[in-house]
Amino acid sequence: MRKKVDDRIRSMIQNGVKMKYRSFFVIIGDKGRDQVVNLHYLLSKELMKSSPTVLWCYKNKLEISSHKRKRAKQVKKLMQRGLLDPEKVDPFLLFSESGGLSYCQYKDSDRILGNTYGMCVLQDFEALTPNILARTIETVEGGGLVVMLLNTLSSLTTLCTMVMDIHERYRTEAHAEIVSRFNERFLLSLASCKTCMVMDDELNILPLSSRVRALTSSSINEECRSETDQELKNLKDQLHDVFPIGSLVRLCTTLDQGKAVSIFLDTILDKTPDSIVALIAPRGRGKSAALGIAIVGAIASGYSNIFVTAPTPENLKSLFEFICKALKTLQYEEHLHYNLVRSSSTETRKTIVQVNIYKQHRQTIQYILPNEYQKLSQAELLVIDEAAAIPLPVIRSLLGSHMVFLSSTVNGYEGTGRSLSLKLLRHLEKKNQIAEGNDSASLSGRKFCMLELQEPIRYASGDHLESWLNSLLCLDVTSTMPPISRLPLPSECNLYYVNRDTLFSFHKDSEIFLQRMMALYVASHYKNSPNDLQLMADAPAHHLFVLLGPVDELQNVLPDILCVIQVCLEGQISRNSALQSLQMGRQPPGDQIPWKFCQVFRDTDFPSLSGARVVRIAVHPSALREGYGSTAMELLTRYYEGKLTKLSERECENVSTTNENVVEHAKKVSLQEETIVPKQNLPPLLIPVSERSPEKIDYIGASFGLTTELFGFWKKLKFLPFYISRNPNDMTGECSCMVLRPLNLDQTIDDCSQPHGLTTAFYKRFRSKFILDVPHFFRDIDYKVVMSILDPKISFSESEFVASQEKESSKSLIDLASFNELEAYVNNQIDYKEVFHVATMLAQSYFDGKLGVALSAVEASILSCIGLQLKDITSLEVNMKLGRTHVLSKFYKLMKKFYQHFKDLLMKEMGTSFPQQKEVILKPHEISVDADLYDGARQVNEDLKAMGVEDIELQEYGIENREAELKQALQQCSSLSKSGLISVKSSYAQPGKLDMSVTSSKRKRKH
Repeated sequence: MRKKVDDRIRSMIQNGVKMKYRSFFVIIGDKGRDQVVNLHYLLSKELMKSSPTVLWCYKNKLEISSHKRKRAKQVKKLMQRGLLDPEKVDPFLLFSESGGLSYCQYKDSDRILGNTYGMCVLQDFEALTPNILARTIETVEGGGLVVMLLNTLSSLTTLCTMVMDIHERYRTEAHAEIVSRFNERFLLSLASCKTCMVMDDELNILPLSSRVRALTSSSINEECRSETDQELKNLKDQLHDVFPIGSLVRLCTTLDQGKAVSIFLDTILDKTPDSIVALIAPRGRGKSAALGIAIVGAIASGYSNIFVTAPTPENLKSLFEFICKALKTLQYEEHLHYNLVRSSSTETRKTIVQVNIYKQHRQTIQYILPNEYQKLSQAELLVIDEAAAIPLPVIRSLLGSHMVFLSSTVNGYEGTGRSLSLKLLRHLEKKNQIAEGNDSASLSGRKFCMLELQEPIRYASGDHLESWLNSLLCLDVTSTMPPISRLPLPSECNLYYVNRDTLFSFHKDSEIFLQRMMALYVASHYKNSPNDLQLMADAPAHHLFVLLGPVDELQNVLPDILCVIQVCLEGQISRNSALQSLQMGRQPPGDQIPWKFCQVFRDTDFPSLSGARVVRIAVHPSALREGYGSTAMELLTRYYEGKLTKLSERECENVSTTNENVVEHAKKVSLQEETIVPKQNLPPLLIPVSERSPEKIDYIGASFGLTTELFGFWKKLKFLPFYISRNPNDMTGECSCMVLRPLNLDQTIDDCSQPHGLTTAFYKRFRSKFILDVPHFFRDIDYKVVMSILDPKISFSESEFVASQEKESSKSLIDLASFNELEAYVNNQIDYKEVFHVATMLAQSYFDGKLGVALSAVEASILSCIGLQLKDITSLEVNMKLGRTHVLSKFYKLMKKFYQHFKDLLMKEMGTSFPQQKEVILKPHEISVDADLYDGARQVNEDLKAMGVEDIELQEYGIENREAELKQALQQCSSLSKSGLISVKSSYAQPGKLDMSVTSSKRKRKH
């Protein structure tokens, strides 16, 4: 049955074509696919040119296949089963076979970056994410249509309870209940978009689009050009006779683009090899077109080897398209002056990957993959398109001794856009400023220039769909961050809990506060994407806190946000789940710290604890390094320890969060009569933490990219590391680091008696593993980071030194051969390179706390670089900014200290191995000599009596004249015997034997 289309639909399409604005149609109903054909017909009729190209995006399955033969078989089967009316299928089949229709799965949405379409169709609403929404909508040109297809709904509020595919990643074992706040805000925002219509599958406009109730076709005033158009015309006229700039600038459609191309060409003509020109802009500003025009300018200037890179060749579709247009403008003809080489891969769909030019001499424009930087040895110019989607380490490796042009999208939804602009571009800009201030440095430094495009090229300025998308996804929030009126003292600030139901309710004040919070995220060095917004809104375990100064309740203004903290509750995992995870070797999504701790230490008890992980902490750029971040974290720690909550509030139960829609409507009515308005009775947006009972947790943790500043920040807050990834992050090039701080502990954090395993034992295990991993995985990180992680003890008190020596053993710390080599180096007998292996052994023992040697900070750093990171002296000169002589002098001093330490230790051990001589203490006699002799004689007599020996028995051995007889015996003896004995005759005669002859008998006396 034929039905007249609502005039407002036709008027919106007409106005969009005239004003170069895009239109957004949301069709609810199972037959919405058929209305896509009608909208495409209306658009083609208004454009009065070839049929607009269509991008059809879906989850994983189309109702009718995109393949021609498969589609014919499907249609035949549906007709046989009576599920498809032949009269109704004809229009859609003609539409699908008419050409210009491209299909793309949501998982492959990154392939469409840089492409432009006249119409975009989005189906499978449950698979949509903010990232996909931004990528797909931004490919539509001015005057085009964006059509979103929804299945039949009894009420629009059903979207608020719809289970999205991405929600599966937000659920954890302890937090499984999802509240779809993002969908509610999305639904309410549709009413604020001036070029959006919500209708059913019969093209009946629903009450949600009441804004377009009186829409009529408008006329555009073409009597006078805008100021920018006139300036662009003047620029083209001024450069008309200049080759090749004049011909190429005529291809530019906006003033910003024309100025950018002029700067590109000026840089090319200067032929400074180390020049870098960066072009940053939101999507749809003509960055790829400007690069393509500039490349042809380089060809006209005689450049021979030009390389182009992007995440995929399909991202360069617009760039190569404008290369061909610019070549045609300069009178180059295909096949005569150049030829195109297309990709043979089915994945890249025959896109152009190389242009060979041979009009003047052989010149090449060639595509390379981002990781093929080895091919750039002969490059004269490198062009990097969509640099925001290429990892930062890869971008740095592409910057060589050749000229570089790069473009980057900085809205953030394409991955590392904001990260790239903040880290890489600011680093290059800072180096360029230093070089400009030093004439000698400017001779060898890079010349850097950064350009920015603001005026859209796909659509006209002021496009309502762009404004709606930027507001919905917080893509352009840098302008919404007001300067801070006053910087209060950190001690005067208070921490507030942010109610997410109110924050995402789409009220005016809540929206302003949300935009300011996101502005702090963007201004910080975080990799931002719109998916983070949905995570913040829907994830059940996430909570938001803000640090505010003193609030004057009499003033009806929003307070300045000094700091934002996003926290995720983790843990409470059953032991069975932990054991299963360890056995299967997998890590479920969410609960990052418990799973990682369980994996690293093979501990199945820790995941059962509850904790809070700091996902993000962002400080206002005007309040950096003022102590607000540390103050916010200290207040958050005290809050979770229960030290900020009032006693009356602790006893109160938390307000349970129910899955209640923030959207309310008057009553249950039909879809055509339903009115959607934000809910009015909402809790306060900001709640002081003293008035909210905290969740019971055992620890606070954080995960971040390892840098010197960030690690120092968490270390100052008494957080201890327990994990550092061995592989750098693909996007930022930084290693991930996880830190912990236990709560509700009265003892110090180093006390081994701490409960829950959060003790020095785990930290010591981490240190020991990290020391062994440094030579293999962390050789290239900054030595300051290594020193901050290991944090060696560089000074010892006398008692600590003595205690350490008592525990040390030279045999377990150094072998004799190494000690001899160390001694030889200290005595200047061998070169310093001969003791590098000894330095490695000493560094492992020293940083593991086994050597009590007092080193200075510089000496410890040199030992770390040489002994752990295995760097040579030349690398130390560059990294530590010290002279070679200074480095070698410090190295000699620290090695001498170790030698002296081991020498003292060896002497001490040798001394203890010999028997010790007892000291004899002499004291004066207390009695006289005669008394002493008398006592001695008496004692001898008593002993003889006890042995039964009489005096008469000993008389036979008596000598009358002892001295004379002894002297005579010595004179008669010419030499002493080996035994040292001599014989003296006894003069005693026994009774009764006097008449007998005296017989000489020998008696022995010891001399």
